[in-house]
Amino acid sequence: MPQTILSPDRPFRPLDETQLVDYIKSTLVIRELIGFDSGKGVIDVKEVGDGNLNFVYIVAGPSGSVVVKQALPYIRCVGESWPMSKDRAYYEMLGLKKQGEICPGHVPEVFFFDRTMALIAMRYLKPPHIILRKGLIACIEYPLLAEHMSEFLARTLFFTSLLYNSTTDHRRGVAEFCGNVELCRLTEQVIFSDPYKVTQHNRWTAPHLDEDARAIREDGSLKLEIAGLKSMFCERSQALIHGDLHTGSIMVTVDSTQVIDPEFAFYGPMGFDIGAFLGNLMLAFFAQDGHAKMDADREQYKKWILKMVVDTWNLFQKKFVSLWTEHFGSGEAYPPEIYNDPKLLQQVQSEYTKDLLHESLGFGAAKMIRRIVGIAHVEDLESIADVSLRAHCERRALGFAVMLLKERRRFRSIEEVNDALASR
Repeated sequence: MPQTILSPDRPFRPLDETQLVDYIKSTLVIRELIGFDSGKGVIDVKEVGDGNLNFVYIVAGPSGSVVVKQALPYIRCVGESWPMSKDRAYYEMLGLKKQGEICPGHVPEVFFFDRTMALIAMRYLKPPHIILRKGLIACIEYPLLAEHMSEFLARTLFFTSLLYNSTTDHRRGVAEFCGNVELCRLTEQVIFSDPYKVTQHNRWTAPHLDEDARAIREDGSLKLEIAGLKSMFCERSQALIHGDLHTGSIMVTVDSTQVIDPEFAFYGPMGFDIGAFLGNLMLAFFAQDGHAKMDADREQYKKWILKMVVDTWNLFQKKFVSLWTEHFGSGEAYPPEIYNDPKLLQQVQSEYTKDLLHESLGFGAAKMIRRIVGIAHVEDLESIADVSLRAHCERRALGFAVMLLKERRRFRSIEEVNDALASR
């Protein structure tokens, strides 16, 4: 457990780079981590946050570095007009701790947490670690990405579900995270509501996508599907989920994959995490043509992204079912005295993962839609300088996402999804 403190003598205040240096000098744990415990040397602070919510700093000292993250009492990309509880930092710390215990190879350690200041100090992921989204834009292949992400998803979802835990332990877990209300409400608003109505926060590549955005707002069958997914998101406490598992929440090298930023963590539907990752890979797929320098420039890389979609799901399914079979009897969802017939268990597992695939595809499609006509977009598409070309890529992605959201149940395998994706 990281050292956790309340500092009532220090009321909350946002820290800029200079103020953070003073804070560190008065905080023993961080001083020791960076080798400034003797008071000698220089503390170097660099603000690197490019997210929508928080300040993020790299803090370097004489013999070490850490990342310091501070939550603000509002949404950073909007400003003080959109208040947001800084308690999200507590749930991020808790999410890192819980998921790090389950899958330590793919979650950075937390060293220190100041609840009053909403401040976390955690392991610095040294270069060449970069944000996965930036690697996808730069056309870099990561040979272990599907292996690592399937491992993270299978372990964190299985070991926090009723497939492994008793109902008593599961409810304790749900209760531990149930206070993360504002972040859940933010998700409910920006993913499941705003793209389907007129609101000041929505934006898209105008005027190119004006009619596309209007069509989404007027599509009754699409609204029925998104309503079902919203109900599932709000009502189903299936497992501890990251809650915002896009390609900007993952740092990578060719042999390392680290999942960061679980401030949206709570007990929700497993498919939300799986879908977020797959949906963001699909957005990266559609963005490649906008970054190509010639007609066939990125065709091979697009095939690699398609392979990552297939491999991630198939490896996840294999590992998840293997964990279920290995630990069958420890959880209370399917008591062994009822499901002790191996053929019945296999049938249960098959139906469970089939439903999970369809749910993941639905959530992934919803995430794609909000990233094109909602409040916060993705750099994969936003960085395409030619506006007409960007709109073309976005329209193709949007059309695929709408189809996937409405027709996801007809797909019997991830390979069929990829065939549909490749044909767009």
